[in-house]
Amino acid sequence: MGEFSAGKSTLANLMIGSEPLHVQIVATQMPPVWVSFGTGQAMVVDTDGKETPYAMTGTGPVDPEKTAYIRVFAEEDILRLVDIIDMPGISDPNMSSEVWERVLPLADGVVWCSASTQAWRQSEAAVWESVPEQVRSKSILLLTRADMLASSRDKSRVFRRVLSETEDLFAQRQMISLLEARDAGECADKWAESGAEDFVNAFLDIVAELRRDLESGDAGLSMPEARRCEEVPVAGRKPTPSQLSSGHISPRRPTMNPADRVDDTVRDAADDHPDFMPKFS
Repeated sequence: MGEFSAGKSTLANLMIGSEPLHVQIVATQMPPVWVSFGTGQAMVVDTDGKETPYAMTGTGPVDPEKTAYIRVFAEEDILRLVDIIDMPGISDPNMSSEVWERVLPLADGVVWCSASTQAWRQSEAAVWESVPEQVRSKSILLLTRADMLASSRDKSRVFRRVLSETEDLFAQRQMISLLEARDAGECADKWAESGAEDFVNAFLDIVAELRRDLESGDAGLSMPEARRCEEVPVAGRKPTPSQLSSGHISPRRPTMNPADRVDDTVRDAADDHPDFMPKFS
């Protein structure tokens, strides 16, 4: 989540390890895009739960006011562990906030992207106040566009300010240059310098914690399943057990795929408990 042009879709594509979010469907005034493990046809799910096939290219615009989300599938490692929902920008004056508000109750955690050059604006803080505490406690504030700051001193100054203003509002707070992470190639040093390594570790720690809580039946993490189904159409929401049981996850570096650092506990949870699939916005 985050404001328009904060790097949300770029981050999602880097995390997934491919580009399932085609440029056409990440343009402004688009509904949430829900990415899950699989090979199925992309679907537009309207607010009544009706599914309509969606072609990634050659398809006309989707009306966000009448659409719950676009469902997209990809066979990428991270999607064995979590579903990723790419939300529209909260600051789009031409889009009702209901477009993302009706999907937010499905999230178990949030990666909130905030551009370092305008880090943690009042408009962002105001929206974050409305997010339930149990979700905020499993969320990350990610300051993007770190490469746009002139010096290490500027980065430190911005990061210190944001730390002081967001104390107790997130489980983790990180800074990253998505462009440097994307362009790191096989260079582990550049990958780490971009902030990607720290982000991946923080993200996977939260995923592991979420899985433990979900498996133990901690109802405080998210809304009961029945309530979720009442509020938001969730047609075809979970991967099938066969999709989650195709073996060990192969590390692939330095693309930003958090599954690269998945431990056996989390991997086993994905294989053995397909219903416990955290969802990150």
